[in-house]
Amino acid sequence: MKLPEKYLCEMKDLLQDEYEDYLCSFDEPPAGCIRINTAKITVEEFLKISPFPLTPVPWCSSGFYYPEDCRPGTHPYYYAGLYYMQEASAMIPAALLDAQPGDLVLDVCAAPGGKSTAAGASLQGQGLLVSNDISASRQNATLKNIERFGIPNAYVTCADAVDLAGRYEAYFDRILCDVPCSGEGMFRREPSLIRSWEERGSDAYTSIQKEIGAAAVRMLKPGGRMVYSTCTFSVKEDEEIVQYLLSLDASLRIVRPPVTAEGFMPGILPGTENCIRLYPHRIRGEGHFAAVLEKEGNTPSQPSPVRHAAFKHPEFTAFMSMITKDFSDGTFTLQKERVLWIPDIPFDNSSLRTVRSGLLCGTMKNNRFEPSQPLAFALQAGQFRQVIRLEPDDIRTEKYLRGETITDDADYEGWVLICVKEWPLGFGIIKNHTIKNKIGKNFRKA
Repeated sequence: MKLPEKYLCEMKDLLQDEYEDYLCSFDEPPAGCIRINTAKITVEEFLKISPFPLTPVPWCSSGFYYPEDCRPGTHPYYYAGLYYMQEASAMIPAALLDAQPGDLVLDVCAAPGGKSTAAGASLQGQGLLVSNDISASRQNATLKNIERFGIPNAYVTCADAVDLAGRYEAYFDRILCDVPCSGEGMFRREPSLIRSWEERGSDAYTSIQKEIGAAAVRMLKPGGRMVYSTCTFSVKEDEEIVQYLLSLDASLRIVRPPVTAEGFMPGILPGTENCIRLYPHRIRGEGHFAAVLEKEGNTPSQPSPVRHAAFKHPEFTAFMSMITKDFSDGTFTLQKERVLWIPDIPFDNSSLRTVRSGLLCGTMKNNRFEPSQPLAFALQAGQFRQVIRLEPDDIRTEKYLRGETITDDADYEGWVLICVKEWPLGFGIIKNHTIKNKIGKNFRKA
């Protein structure tokens, strides 16, 4: 891999005696990692059933390295949303955010949704996640990841951060601000970023980083926390941006990170010592930077619940009678043909381009209700009346994931929830022991 001479000179000035160790890190293969979905399964439970050996990621309690010869992206547990494949250093921002059940959380630059799934899992179905990105096309991946993780209390939006700040002043308890950057820390994993760096460098990103960061500061509640992060080593994009954000609000301060690990390095500029720098020659992961910022003051009480116009229909009611999951902290509404469950937390998205509000439960067509793939993911096996439990190595599991018809000796008729052990893969319709496959097309195994 040929690195730009200008970049090498900058890194030599930055790392001094550690420069040669940094260069040697490019000879090591990138580490493969997964992050367990604690909204569906505890870490302890997953370790008991894990199909491959795992080693903990020191800074993320739900993060684990897997051996190079494993392929976790092909296992049924992946399709059931039990884990997300994520680079180890990319786990640090959500770990630092430390979202709690009931928080109002914003992920400003969310796509493709990895950090949003971590924050959403931490909420445990309580509070609200707004997963935003300015790119509508990239938000399709974000939506898919949030749906597979079974996170119902989320809005997936497409908006400029400045526009958001004009609508949601001092609204959020937690804000994740993982901004676009020059990507220096990812050169080993994504060599294509090198050409982009040669063409644009660091200076091309600082103005947008300031703009997004300043918008996040405005949207943060007194007493709230935001994490500013990048995957670059540039002081211009890291510590200097943090200093700029501090200059915007006297109540904002850098705090000691709630998570630390051997190999973490402090910020470089005076006053930024509590920032975190991750270098690939010091930790098992790629390059990253993160700062935890808190706004002094008392967090106002949470807004009063708001009820939406409730949807009722005999076909829908009949299907929902098969479900025991508690949906009482939200409302079922009808938007065109789609039945949505929306949490009863006031969030006015009427002027936002919204990819999805809450949980898509299904569609009404010709007075018939058909449940959705996201609804299946939001359930557990014990929360549906008619369930088919398959083992990971059952050939029917593979066939179902590929969209094929399967059979079972269950004495059911009608809708069934197809699960791998206790975790849903999707719905089906059973008649005479034959199951018509209803898995969502974009969730099928290729």
